[in-house]
Amino acid sequence: MKSGTTEVFFKGKRVLVTGHTGFIGSWLTKLLTMFDAQVCGFALEPPSIPNMFEALDIGSSIVNIRGDIRNNEVFHKTISDFSPEIVFHLAAQPIVLESYNSPLETFETNVTGTVSLLDNLRRINSAKVIIVMTSDKVYRNNEWVYPYREIDPLGGRDPYSASKSCQDIVVSSFKESYFDGMGIGVSSIRAGNIIGGGDWGKYRIVPDIVRGLTSNKIVKIRNPDSIRPWQYVLEPLSGMLILAQKMWNNVKYSGEWNFGPNNQRAITVKELVDKFIEYWGTGSYSITKSNDKRESNYLELDISRAKNELNWFPRYGFEESVEKTVEWYREYYRDRSSINKITENQIMTYFEG
Repeated sequence: MKSGTTEVFFKGKRVLVTGHTGFIGSWLTKLLTMFDAQVCGFALEPPSIPNMFEALDIGSSIVNIRGDIRNNEVFHKTISDFSPEIVFHLAAQPIVLESYNSPLETFETNVTGTVSLLDNLRRINSAKVIIVMTSDKVYRNNEWVYPYREIDPLGGRDPYSASKSCQDIVVSSFKESYFDGMGIGVSSIRAGNIIGGGDWGKYRIVPDIVRGLTSNKIVKIRNPDSIRPWQYVLEPLSGMLILAQKMWNNVKYSGEWNFGPNNQRAITVKELVDKFIEYWGTGSYSITKSNDKRESNYLELDISRAKNELNWFPRYGFEESVEKTVEWYREYYRDRSSINKITENQIMTYFEG
């Protein structure tokens, strides 16, 4: 890979990634190994079959530890033994609809698990940079037509959104109570709806499309008019890597950060499905009765701060993001032995672009 400043920065760094077996965690871990970082992953078993983590055999190139972040004894030992310099906390219960079924697990994982992480890190005191991925759904969503800014009020009608708002408050509390005085950079990341190859999670639109198309079934969509800040998976990850480097050199970059697409126009769920099927080349969908559990209809993010202070800009528009996602899945179902190559090619193309 071409040697840019970000790639050079991460070479040899000890990086802990929680939730590394998930969709986003797998992309981040793969990316870090390509940058020659020393990575330790701590997570539950991969959340689906198939999954990207096993498809790319990511576990063979890292310190690969299975555990629940709610089990403080195991979690503490992992952090103590590895002594990370940089931490990316992605482990979570990430599904809105699942949070209605399991609110206790959702709050325990997203809130108490984060408290456990930060408390262990302040006691072990090896990390210089801590980045926690929360969610774009931390904001009190009033269905406003303007994008949400980092200074807007937090909230959450559903258990998932509420737990992520609490998580964000926990991060801010530990930052001000402990880490500011220790010279450690701490930030929370509020990313938009992330798409890309390798996601087979439940209650997620891209996996639902892929399952329908690969089984020659009609794709069923629940909320066709809902608007989301769709973005390709490497967009927020590139922002997180830039932020980590900035925080390493200056803790003033600590805080809350939005990473989302350029909001040139609103993109609905229906448009995403139409574009995915167009690039796939075949398929159809039907609109089913919406789930009775409430999900927000309109959500966009203001990314001005990341642009102005980090010099981070989205590289892919909506169509290219969908095209890259389709490319990954088509290759996976065509020849699974080549999926590592297509993943590396997509990473190199993005970072060398």
